[in-house]
Amino acid sequence: MSAAIPVESRIRLIEVYASVQGESTWVGVPCVFVRLAGCNLRCTWCDSTFTFKGGQHRSIDEVLEEVAAFGIPLVEVTGGEPLVHRQAIPLMARLLERGHTVLLETSGSRDISAVPEAVHIILDLKPPDSGEEAANLWSNIPLLKSKDEVKFVIASRRDYEWSREKVREHGLDRRCTVLFSPVFGQVAPLDLANWILEDRLPVRFQLQLHKVLWPPDQRGV
Repeated sequence: MSAAIPVESRIRLIEVYASVQGESTWVGVPCVFVRLAGCNLRCTWCDSTFTFKGGQHRSIDEVLEEVAAFGIPLVEVTGGEPLVHRQAIPLMARLLERGHTVLLETSGSRDISAVPEAVHIILDLKPPDSGEEAANLWSNIPLLKSKDEVKFVIASRRDYEWSREKVREHGLDRRCTVLFSPVFGQVAPLDLANWILEDRLPVRFQLQLHKVLWPPDQRGV
């Protein structure tokens, strides 16, 4: 089936589903998630390892129709790492053309310069305990706009201190919203909240709402 779809018109997809947004400043808002297959990273705490392999090639037209059927204006393109796909850029552009508000969840290891200007980028920078600190592409930082967001997923006190210094070093809080999120089961949420308060750090503490509402291994929520 996929061989009949021209390469420039198809994308490798894991799932499309509707849920409430679980993270970012959009938390709690109904959202359609377009989850693409494949990732160039292997974070130690990854909760979406099922995206590393598999998926199905689908035409972008078909994906757009599936998204439209939910009747929800907010759409997030996520993965895995969506920017490993060349066709993620035209997919987002066409979602915008259809009037959707589009979020992009990306690891910060891929160049964001080609992302359409109207897309809200959520850039996930990787602290040391992720095992992928070296993959951070710091040239992305000057490309961020005030509507974008930077997220740090924190697995230890060391991760917190590293993230705190990156916020200060790059003036991230003056560029866009900064999110600090604890890794479930590795950092107590109250500890992270207290560290932020002790340092008077200008960031937003967040929990992953979807993990509170649904079992952590449940797909499509």
